[in-house]
Amino acid sequence: MLHLWDILGTYVFCVSGAIAARQKSMDWFGMFMLALITGTGGGTLRSMLIGDTPPPVFRDPIYLLASLAAVVTALFAAPLWEKRRRIVSVVDAIGLGVFVCIGVQIALDQNLAWWAAIGMGIITATFGGVLRDIVRTEVPLIFRKEIYATACAAGGLVYLLLERIDTPASINCLVTTASVAGIRLLAIRYALNQSS
Repeated sequence: MLHLWDILGTYVFCVSGAIAARQKSMDWFGMFMLALITGTGGGTLRSMLIGDTPPPVFRDPIYLLASLAAVVTALFAAPLWEKRRRIVSVVDAIGLGVFVCIGVQIALDQNLAWWAAIGMGIITATFGGVLRDIVRTEVPLIFRKEIYATACAAGGLVYLLLERIDTPASINCLVTTASVAGIRLLAIRYALNQSS
């Protein structure tokens, strides 16, 4: 189930990358590359940091297929996608939470310290967006006042606390994802930021 959410979250982030590339008038190859970077950048950096090489994007073609599907979506369904911003925000927030779970769990499997596990969760969830914004010559969202990395850090703590009391992994992921998504969506809904 976690793998399926990983693919769904990757696709959503790939679409955001492809649409961002289209907004900068990139060609289809530029859209594909930015989609792939956005969807897999966090997981790739995490894998490199823990020595899991080659990263999953080079082992499983599903990530390339997700990027291709994202380009098709950006080319032919961008107006519909833009009209459903609220739904996209929800799915994006869920994807953020799922990636936090994946990053934290993989770090725990590698016997990393709790603070390193939270860091891996944040990296997994956010670094693709950092790369997307850098390529677009924008200040990455994580470095602005948005409640983004903070939501991921809070979710990482929730996951670790649940892990400590031996709750099932599926419950850990559900509660953590709901926590991250809830914080992120509340921040969007009420225009909350780090200086609020």
